[in-house]
Amino acid sequence: MTATPNSVMDVEYEQPLQDATASASVCATKHAWARVPVEPGPAERAALKDKIRRLLKERNAVMVSHYYVHPDLQDLAEETGGIVSDSLEMARFGRDHPATTLLVSGVRFMGETSKILSPEKHVLMPDLDATCSLDLGCPIDEFSAFCDAHPDRTVVVYANTSAAVKARADWLVTSSCALEIVRALKEKGEKILWAPDRHLGGYIQRETGADMVMWGGSCIVHDEFKAFELQALMKAHPGAKVLVHPESPADVVALADAVGSTSAILKAAREMDAHEFIVATDNGMMHKLRTLNPGKLFLEAPTAGNSATCKSCAHCPWMAMNGLADVARVLETGANEIHVDPALGRRARQPIDRMLAFTAALKAGQVAGSLVPHIGAA
Repeated sequence: MTATPNSVMDVEYEQPLQDATASASVCATKHAWARVPVEPGPAERAALKDKIRRLLKERNAVMVSHYYVHPDLQDLAEETGGIVSDSLEMARFGRDHPATTLLVSGVRFMGETSKILSPEKHVLMPDLDATCSLDLGCPIDEFSAFCDAHPDRTVVVYANTSAAVKARADWLVTSSCALEIVRALKEKGEKILWAPDRHLGGYIQRETGADMVMWGGSCIVHDEFKAFELQALMKAHPGAKVLVHPESPADVVALADAVGSTSAILKAAREMDAHEFIVATDNGMMHKLRTLNPGKLFLEAPTAGNSATCKSCAHCPWMAMNGLADVARVLETGANEIHVDPALGRRARQPIDRMLAFTAALKAGQVAGSLVPHIGAA
């Protein structure tokens, strides 16, 4: 791993298992796809859903699901009083809900964040090996060294990181609040060290003009969207609006009619005056987009050209590891519980609480610049 002249740290997000003794927390894409659950038949699906509904009541548990997981897990969360949302709302909901057990359907950093915010609760996940390329590509030792090399900078990390990386940060952000937080920091004269997604970091830098040095990670899904093929799809659908998540490459973002988080994409699809939309984010989003907008057509943005291959094909393999059978199993047995060292959790909670307080105050109408304390570098 080397620092490049433009202050971006190059990293490799694919970390394949080398042998049977390799860390169980490292799960390469080929291993993740091999562990995607088999689709249950209608009778088995109905039985699993009934079992999960019963166990949620018996265990005083609530389901917290991300937009990218299987439609069954999204629908069941909402049917049982849980939530389907982006990572920011998942964090808020789990913290504030009275349930003593949180069943988090998503990837590991989401479960860790829930545990950090609710250390007194049991946090279960369908598969503990469901991870994230951004998390894998930002190991704590190398990230700490990167921070130490830039001691004058405020450390801002994306939610898609480990508890240890969060504990090294001054601020946590999600894609739904990153622009506002970095803009407020810039207005206070802060220089930023950003990690781990280089595309999201580049988008924020272009939009805010902030002084930023960046870690060079990327999301395995969004990194594969292709501008050339997207332009061809746009020509075939000239009336379509293009909705892009900012983890996508800059040339894809440049073609967008709307850029934003999963929640922002949902809002744009609902409010924009168009019948057709091309969507550049994980195709798990299509379920909610189509459910909420039954009269509109949603097309997946292309991830590969003719004869090309892709590692994700517009769907996160680790999100795909979440399934009904594993949800039922962990609720029944208490397996796959997330644990975070209490001292580490307390340190990691500081940047998370800072973000949640900022977004709550901003929603209440306070001026963003007044919400940012001068805290110094991490």
